[in-house]
Amino acid sequence: MAEQRERAAPDSVPTRIGQVVMLHHGGDREEARRRLLDLWTELGEHGDPLHRCTLAHYLADTHDDPEDELAWDLRALTAAEEHRESAAVRALYPSLHLSLAADYAELGRMAAARTHVRRARAAADVLADDGYGAGVRAAIGRLELRIGDEGPGGEHGIPSRRGG
Repeated sequence: MAEQRERAAPDSVPTRIGQVVMLHHGGDREEARRRLLDLWTELGEHGDPLHRCTLAHYLADTHDDPEDELAWDLRALTAAEEHRESAAVRALYPSLHLSLAADYAELGRMAAARTHVRRARAAADVLADDGYGAGVRAAIGRLELRIGDEGPGGEHGIPSRRGG
């Protein structure tokens, strides 16, 4: 009987991630990072790719070091690649590539930033015409303007996506 309840219970990982994201948005970055890292350990390398993608994508935003942020965003993209047939994952690609573009721009790696902002723009056609889709498209446009398609002239003055 308990076994049946376990199998019938809804997947709690997205709910748990959402709760920690609310904690992070509430200002407790350190605690959010700790809880997300605990969940990452719990999921393990063979956990559901969509869960790992989502978790790594949010974990990136809890890090202060741009290299750490980039590492987590790359983990998110790697997990997404394992589950690329999923419509849910396809809807994440614009945001994943936008985050990578912002990471690379912050690190002064403008060629990589431009590559990922182009990938974000190309993937954005899957986004709905809703607030989320409009927000991601607008963020892509802002980053495109900041980094431009030119050479080193656009490399200075790239603000952090965290506002720092």
